[in-house]
Amino acid sequence: MSRFQGEKSYIHGTPECTGILLVNLGTPDETTPSALRRYLAEFLSDKRVVEIPKLIWYPILYGAILTRRPAKSAALYKSIWQKEGSPLMFHSVSQQKALQKEMEVRFPGTVKVELAMRYGKPSIKQGLNNLKKQGARRILVFPLYPQYSAATTATTYDKVFDIVKKWRWVPELRFVGQYHDQQSYIEALARSVENHWKTQERGDCLIISFHGIPKRNLQLGDPYFCQCHKTGRLLARRLNLKDNEWKLTFQSRFGKAEWLQPYTDKTLQELPTQGIKSIDVICPGFSSDCLETLEEIAEENKGYFMEAGGESYHYIPALNNNKDHIQALADTIQAHT
Repeated sequence: MSRFQGEKSYIHGTPECTGILLVNLGTPDETTPSALRRYLAEFLSDKRVVEIPKLIWYPILYGAILTRRPAKSAALYKSIWQKEGSPLMFHSVSQQKALQKEMEVRFPGTVKVELAMRYGKPSIKQGLNNLKKQGARRILVFPLYPQYSAATTATTYDKVFDIVKKWRWVPELRFVGQYHDQQSYIEALARSVENHWKTQERGDCLIISFHGIPKRNLQLGDPYFCQCHKTGRLLARRLNLKDNEWKLTFQSRFGKAEWLQPYTDKTLQELPTQGIKSIDVICPGFSSDCLETLEEIAEENKGYFMEAGGESYHYIPALNNNKDHIQALADTIQAHT
């Protein structure tokens, strides 16, 4: 039996199209410990996410972590879950639908947009198969991470290659590596901050918080740290902020190893002692609001700041399906197609 799939899937004369596969990180299906256990097992067993030899890591993962963490994580997800379900999921679906409409305007009838998650559902395999069924002979894989990291962008590439290497007729593939300094992306971020300042009193300082990664990753050549800083500088410049009016930090560290610094939580605890009593926080590395923004930043870290003597704290939502964001994503697609 052939190891290749799709031998009978091609029919001569089938109309062709260009496919866009949007890929986000993923989310559990439910807020139950069992659902979180499945999700975390897939996520934390990825060698790109945790770069520890399996012989050392798996006993820890399937021992202490997957027996204790799912219940705690389930409680956190419950705190942000909405009637539509997971915020990351419904925002990502909204982005996919909005981009499909925008593609119809820019390239009528020739581009199909599908959504996939690196972990969980809908899977990358499902997304690629959907595009294949629609006649996509050219596919642009678009990980929704503005700043490249091996732990996010590269693992998306890995999964795509694992799937298409089993296809007999592999489509022409292209990948978006990053868009951290794209003008329309920076403009979308800046307008979201300006719109926030129109409705809320402007804080003393704008905190630009990115998801952290182990410092070791930077030392081994991951460009994420540098790209985050470039995004921060460009955003601050576009907003005409002085050096003392903004700070760039890193959140979500895990384990005992040193991660990228300065840490968001530590910074928020220190700011009130420096006379900064009101702040605004934005997370440009997240294309959709999720647990790390809605619970960790908007709730947990707000608590750290207020307990330390802060008086006013505002989280500026992710770009989600904001019109400016959709235009920026569409510009990236057009540049690559």
